[in-house]
Amino acid sequence: MQITVKLFATLAGHLPAGARHNAAELDVDDDATPATIIERLNLPREKCHLVLVNGVYVVPSQLDRHRLKPGDALAMWPPVAGG
Repeated sequence: MQITVKLFATLAGHLPAGARHNAAELDVDDDATPATIIERLNLPREKCHLVLVNGVYVVPSQLDRHRLKPGDALAMWPPVAGG
Protein backbone atom coordinates (compact mmCIF):
# COMPACT_ATOMS: atom_id res chain seq x y z
CA MET A 1 0.00 0.00 0.00
CA GLN A 2 1.09 3.59 -0.42
CA ILE A 3 1.31 6.30 2.25
CA THR A 4 2.73 9.80 2.41
CA VAL A 5 5.49 10.50 4.92
CA LYS A 6 6.21 14.09 5.95
CA LEU A 7 9.28 14.90 8.02
CA PHE A 8 10.08 18.32 9.40
CA ALA A 9 13.03 20.25 10.82
CA THR A 10 16.06 18.02 11.53
CA LEU A 11 14.15 14.86 10.53
CA ALA A 12 13.72 16.04 6.93
CA GLY A 13 17.21 14.85 6.01
CA HIS A 14 16.03 11.27 6.43
CA LEU A 15 13.52 11.46 3.57
CA PRO A 16 14.33 9.27 0.57
CA ALA A 17 15.80 10.73 -2.60
CA GLY A 18 13.19 12.49 -4.70
CA ALA A 19 11.21 13.83 -1.75
CA ARG A 20 9.61 17.22 -2.35
CA HIS A 21 8.28 19.79 0.07
CA ASN A 22 9.27 17.65 3.09
CA ALA A 23 7.16 14.72 1.83
CA ALA A 24 7.62 11.40 0.06
CA GLU A 25 5.31 8.65 -1.13
CA LEU A 26 6.28 5.25 0.27
CA ASP A 27 5.15 1.75 -0.59
CA VAL A 28 4.78 -0.08 2.73
CA ASP A 29 3.57 -3.46 3.96
CA ASP A 30 -0.09 -3.83 4.88
CA ASP A 31 0.82 -4.19 8.56
CA ALA A 32 2.96 -1.02 8.69
CA THR A 33 2.87 1.18 11.79
CA PRO A 34 4.53 4.52 12.54
CA ALA A 35 7.24 2.54 14.36
CA THR A 36 8.02 0.46 11.28
CA ILE A 37 8.37 3.64 9.20
CA ILE A 38 10.63 5.20 11.85
CA GLU A 39 12.82 2.10 11.65
CA ARG A 40 12.75 1.92 7.85
CA LEU A 41 13.90 5.54 7.52
CA ASN A 42 16.56 5.12 10.23
CA LEU A 43 15.02 7.88 12.33
CA PRO A 44 16.16 8.16 15.94
CA ARG A 45 12.95 7.22 17.75
CA GLU A 46 13.65 9.66 20.61
CA LYS A 47 13.74 12.46 18.02
CA CYS A 48 10.24 11.63 16.70
CA HIS A 49 8.54 13.76 19.31
CA LEU A 50 5.29 14.69 17.57
CA VAL A 51 3.72 12.00 15.37
CA LEU A 52 0.47 12.58 13.51
CA VAL A 53 -1.53 10.31 11.21
CA ASN A 54 -3.93 12.30 9.05
CA GLY A 55 -3.54 15.21 11.48
CA VAL A 56 -4.38 13.14 14.58
CA TYR A 57 -1.76 12.77 17.34
CA VAL A 58 -0.47 9.25 17.97
CA VAL A 59 0.70 8.80 21.56
CA PRO A 60 4.18 7.22 21.89
CA SER A 61 2.77 4.03 23.44
CA GLN A 62 0.73 3.45 20.24
CA LEU A 63 3.53 3.88 17.68
CA ASP A 64 3.95 0.10 17.46
CA ARG A 65 0.20 -0.61 17.41
CA HIS A 66 -1.39 2.04 15.19
CA ARG A 67 -1.90 0.35 11.80
CA LEU A 68 -1.50 2.62 8.82
CA LYS A 69 -4.05 2.48 6.01
CA PRO A 70 -3.67 3.12 2.27
CA GLY A 71 -3.44 6.85 1.58
CA ASP A 72 -2.56 7.81 5.16
CA ALA A 73 -0.34 10.83 5.76
CA LEU A 74 2.23 10.23 8.50
CA ALA A 75 3.91 13.42 9.74
CA MET A 76 6.70 13.70 12.32
CA TRP A 77 8.51 16.53 14.06
CA PRO A 78 11.46 16.50 16.47
CA PRO A 79 11.29 18.33 19.80
CA VAL A 80 11.74 22.03 19.08
CA ALA A 81 12.40 25.04 21.24
CA GLY A 82 11.09 28.49 20.64
CA GLY A 83 8.42 30.84 21.61
